[in-house]
Amino acid sequence: QVQLVESGGGLVQAGGSLRLSCAASGRTFSRDYMNWFRQAPGKEREFVSRINWIGVTWYADSVKGRFTISRDNAKNTVYLQMNSLKPEDTAVYYCAVGQQLGRSDYWGQGTQVTVSS
Repeated sequence: QVQLVESGGGLVQAGGSLRLSCAASGRTFSRDYMNWFRQAPGKEREFVSRINWIGVTWYADSVKGRFTISRDNAKNTVYLQMNSLKPEDTAVYYCAVGQQLGRSDYWGQGTQVTVSS
């Protein structure tokens, strides 16, 4: 019943911007960490950003200053605003939610982000 559905990915030129959304259904994610991960072909999945239930945020060094995570609890949705995109940001981006900092219980299907040079 629980579903996380990412959207907003696409093809963009270097320096451009995209806004990813992850809409959750099946339950209300209140006291949960909401996360973004990404995985490029041939690469391991890596942490991108995280936000807790009161709005404290975490960012990977590679995206700090360019990406902004936010959440709308009324809509049960988490967002990732991605600015100044680089080709190195090309990956499938996954939304994940969990009650523990180091463990995600639910994952979305992913949305493709491709940044051309």
